[in-house]
Amino acid sequence: MTDLYTRHKAVLPDWLALYYADPVELTHGEGRHVWDATGRRYLDFFGGILTTMTAHALPEVTKAVAEQAGRLIHSSTLYLNRPMVDLAERIAALSGIPDARVFFTASGTEANDAALLLATTHRRSNQILAMRNSYHGRSFATVGITGNRSWSPTSLSPLQTLYVHGGVRTRGPYAALGDAEFTAACVTDLRDMLGQAGGCVAALIAEPVQGVGGFTSPPDGLYGAFREVLDEHGILWIADEVQTGWGRTGDHFWGWQAHAQAGPPDLLTFAKGIGNGMSIGGVVGRAEVMNCLDANSISTFGGSPVTMAAGLANLTYLLEHDLQGNARRVGGLLIERLRAICAQLPAVREVRGRGLMIGVELVRPGTDEAAPDAAAAVLEAAREGGLLLGKGGGHSTSVLRIAPPLTLTVAEAEEGAAILERALHSL
Repeated sequence: MTDLYTRHKAVLPDWLALYYADPVELTHGEGRHVWDATGRRYLDFFGGILTTMTAHALPEVTKAVAEQAGRLIHSSTLYLNRPMVDLAERIAALSGIPDARVFFTASGTEANDAALLLATTHRRSNQILAMRNSYHGRSFATVGITGNRSWSPTSLSPLQTLYVHGGVRTRGPYAALGDAEFTAACVTDLRDMLGQAGGCVAALIAEPVQGVGGFTSPPDGLYGAFREVLDEHGILWIADEVQTGWGRTGDHFWGWQAHAQAGPPDLLTFAKGIGNGMSIGGVVGRAEVMNCLDANSISTFGGSPVTMAAGLANLTYLLEHDLQGNARRVGGLLIERLRAICAQLPAVREVRGRGLMIGVELVRPGTDEAAPDAAAAVLEAAREGGLLLGKGGGHSTSVLRIAPPLTLTVAEAEEGAAILERALHSL
């Protein structure tokens, strides 16, 4: 392990983050578990950053990948591609967007980048509304609209970005308000901002639940209320569902559906879980917007026959086994268990989330001050106990991120909660 870590540091950039003081090499997985190079088994509560959506080594997916790889691995979008059309038809139908079109990419970053290109071209404007504490990827354009300083290394951008209140319910100037008053204040802020913006604004891009930001979310209905204001100005709504899609939140298949009073978004981006580890991303949206480019375009790796076969098998398994329902049931039990564990712990400010997308925010006891050192210590202690977690948060990385595969069982949820309880008490 040490030799591999030495080699890693010698050839990869310093900013490529690694978890743990002694980084772990994962060699294989099955179900909700993974094994490291020493043979030690871990319960996986992070799924490769919410990407292993159904299970490690899911037979239906591995079989589909192997069979397609035996026929044809790659062709590009310059040729008709049956698996790509099959998956596009299913996603278009599931999106809730009328007369939808789908464009596949190889990552969530690229999906958001494509959505920004489409929105700015359609509206003939480079002004974008984004949420504070947001994260949308690591390309030049998506870094430029990310509202989380920890993940935005440059202020240079091809876009002019205006940041809106509302993505974080329990921090900021409106935190003390009730839900209805919070939403009204954020809408007033949006109207005021639009009144001062020069020229037209292309789109609002928003994560229904902020992922890297620490699984924060606004009250249900906020983005629907925003949409009413956006429609007055012709501004598009992009729902970034890279982390929230495919039923992970339990209550809804898409995160935007918690704000559905104004109808579906104009553009919806997706990635991560749909491929269960294969590199799939994409954008689905109204035909009028999706068809607005007046130059040729292709995707070399988006829509690869192998990744499309994986996505089809994975989506079929998810729907046939009602994994959204499992996320709602098991996730609901897990979040209540964690709230009970953390109720008497002064280092825990909040346990939040929905479905199997849960955040535990740590602070310095007696304050609202973020405690990244404590989060790092709990991450290490959980690993020693056999549990892998994630980290995030807009006020430094002080939020433990919990997002296991959606097939998580009640027994595994209890096991993970018990390990995390011991890790938290180790503080």
